[in-house]
Amino acid sequence: MNERSEPVGEGHMSDDHAHLSLAVAEADGDARWAFGTGFTDPLHGVDTAVPPTVQAPALAAYCLALGDDALVSAQRLGEWCTRAPELEEEVALANIGLDLLGQARLLYTRAGQAEGGGRSEDDLAYFRDPSEFRNVRLAELPNGDFAFSVARLLVLSAWRLAVFERLAGCPDPVLAAIAAKGVKELTYHRQYAADWVVRLGDGTEESHRRMQQGLDEVAPHLGELLTGETAFGTGAAPVADELTAVLRQVADAAGLTLPQTAPLPGSGRDGDHTEHLAPLLAELQSVARAHPGAVW
Repeated sequence: MNERSEPVGEGHMSDDHAHLSLAVAEADGDARWAFGTGFTDPLHGVDTAVPPTVQAPALAAYCLALGDDALVSAQRLGEWCTRAPELEEEVALANIGLDLLGQARLLYTRAGQAEGGGRSEDDLAYFRDPSEFRNVRLAELPNGDFAFSVARLLVLSAWRLAVFERLAGCPDPVLAAIAAKGVKELTYHRQYAADWVVRLGDGTEESHRRMQQGLDEVAPHLGELLTGETAFGTGAAPVADELTAVLRQVADAAGLTLPQTAPLPGSGRDGDHTEHLAPLLAELQSVARAHPGAVW
């Protein structure tokens, strides 16, 4: 790593640096892991009744979509166990996956509460078919090369962080609490991915080539993220602007070119998925469907 990739302090991206520092997470007692030390229930003391100013069906649908993004991403990250380039990265990716799994559980629980049909987090995770999932399609693509996976992680974490920062002030207190906790986790996810993109892009000729290829493969799916978030005050334009600024800054620090490609048609938010989601869910859901209602 050279001096171009120094981390900076909390908040949004600066004009001179590619990613954030861990100063905030360290000051908060390393609270970035969903199941790590110092974990506190973000919903403790929060009124779970849906506020009268919030439309319950819209809240349920949005929490479900955000939960699907997290669950599918966590499953893909879990696939790196025993396959990552180094043991340290295997552990890091698994822990990031656990963060996302924790977010998914909270979001599914809120979706079940808001829809009022009695469905639990397990019902929503294990007993819906692929056509019922509403995750963005980038999350479900196979891992492929490590460079592709860190490019995808950078995009998804930067996008999700921009969304959660705004949701922390949304009118539903439960979703706001979930988002506020997620901001701490996603700040680290974004930095971890940015570090690797810069390390590979600014490394050897081969690592640079593969990192550029990873960005090229991610780029066609950016359109779904740049135009999709307008619920509960997130706003498509501010989220898109922040995501684009992050990607440009990291690409510049890594000596990479951020591709300009036409967005692919369709959206996972509408249930329009790739052929890769069904096999992923089949593996994820196999035990729960083979032993419905089992507890261990």
